[in-house]
Amino acid sequence: MSMRISSLLRAITGGLLLAGAVAAQASNYGFLSDTPVSYMRQRDVDSLLKAANTALDTKRDGETAVWTNEGTGTSVKLDATMTIGQTTKDGDRTCRRMTATLNAKGQSMTLRPQYCKAGDGAWQFQKQK
Repeated sequence: MSMRISSLLRAITGGLLLAGAVAAQASNYGFLSDTPVSYMRQRDVDSLLKAANTALDTKRDGETAVWTNEGTGTSVKLDATMTIGQTTKDGDRTCRRMTATLNAKGQSMTLRPQYCKAGDGAWQFQKQK
């Protein structure tokens, strides 16, 4: 599996796949072919992650941010909507859920990751249990 797909999966999808399916398919990511993530290059991943972090920092629950890969040099047009869902706080720890829908070539996929940070730290992707 290429580094760009691996990075995107770790950063965004963690909670999307059922734990059993992930374990069973750990070495076979063929099911991702012809999905929006299969068209992404590292520049797209980096740009999308930057947009996701901005949305986590600036959007209120229920607000949506839009991303496109314009300017990344990738020949396939990609876009995404990222809606911030539930925000929870426990002391100085803040956690936020996001619903991200990626689109490319008439295909779409929806991811529902959760991110947390302590104080002014960086958002960290949370693996689903």
